Amino acid sequence: MGVTDTGQTMVLTLNAGSSSVKFAVYGGGEEQAPLVSGMLEGVETSPRLSAQDADGKVLVDRQCSLTGDSDPHLAAIDLLMGWIDSHLGLDALAGVGHRVVHGGPDFHLPIRVDARTLGEMERLMPFDPLHLPACLGPIRALLTAHPDLPQIACFDTAFHAGMPDAARRLALPRRYDAAGVRRYGFHGLSYEYIAAWLSAAYPDLARGRVLAAHIGNGASLCAMQAGRSVATTMGFSVLDGLVMGTRPGALDPAVLLYMMRQEGLGADDIEKTLYHESGLLGVSGVSSDMRTLRQRENEPDVREALDLCIHRFTEQAGAMIAAMGGVDGIVFTGGVGEHDAAFRAEACARLAFLGVQLADEANLARREVISAAESRVRVLVRPANEETTIHRHVRDCLGDHAKRNAG
Repeated sequence: MGVTDTGQTMVLTLNAGSSSVKFAVYGGGEEQAPLVSGMLEGVETSPRLSAQDADGKVLVDRQCSLTGDSDPHLAAIDLLMGWIDSHLGLDALAGVGHRVVHGGPDFHLPIRVDARTLGEMERLMPFDPLHLPACLGPIRALLTAHPDLPQIACFDTAFHAGMPDAARRLALPRRYDAAGVRRYGFHGLSYEYIAAWLSAAYPDLARGRVLAAHIGNGASLCAMQAGRSVATTMGFSVLDGLVMGTRPGALDPAVLLYMMRQEGLGADDIEKTLYHESGLLGVSGVSSDMRTLRQRENEPDVREALDLCIHRFTEQAGAMIAAMGGVDGIVFTGGVGEHDAAFRAEACARLAFLGVQLADEANLARREVISAAESRVRVLVRPANEETTIHRHVRDCLGDHAKRNAG
């Protein structure tokens, strides 16, 4: 194995879902490419560990057995850390960075985690009972197994914390806002990466008005002015906004009352419908995966799902652009945003009235700049890279901690 480093210089990033943990290991420099990246899937059932190096060489791809520990996250983290130790050495890790979906009303910056801050994050469970347990499980496991290893929590909501009050507040009695019930926005680590990338690669555009579109199984839009979020389509939860793989996006609250009164559904059943049975899957009756739907787009229900997806994109892109008072650039990112040329073409065709024009060949080839030379709005494609943002936050936090100790 050709991956080596010496001293406590490496950073491990973890992006945990309910049944998987995406990970990457970065070296001691400022490089954006990880030395190792991989996935631990099937955490709660039959875990499979896969990883590759920076050149794409497969380092491991195998089914694994967990210990009999009652906490699957602890067992899974033990498995992952054991593999990292055997290939890189745990002594080389300077710290671990975690993507945490929800920071609630108080966590606006990355923080170093200890038992106290973990307890504060656990009190945010009512804001996101589906995703936070998966995010916090690996943190808790590492605090138990490796208490001296620095851990940094990076919040997906933090990038939107500076939005104007009118963009954050819900039109509910003030007691709800006092309790933290407001619009937060998500995909913040992805948008933060896009803002940093634009600042380095397209500084003139970074200073302007950019519509950033993170389109994947989960999808949202962010209106960025001078690299800052001023509006976004997701709100109190990741359910709001665009049509997604299995989530409906914007929904009249009276629909929930209908589900309760006419169908007798309780909170758990409604949650299941909204998170797992709606969106592209619910309308098409076929799949939540855009690749599958593209293969069957001539079927009426599938075509309706795709048309609805584009309609909502156009509708909400208009709202984001209005919040900025215009648009200078559009950046597509996320799995669909990066790979689906047809989605980009359809979305941009709906925005042609703004002067958006694509270069068809560049779009099909998935080049970085896909707008035509005469387009009044620049259109770009950039792969999502939340891990780079997490890596940078870990480096910054550890550097700040070292300076405080030295002082």
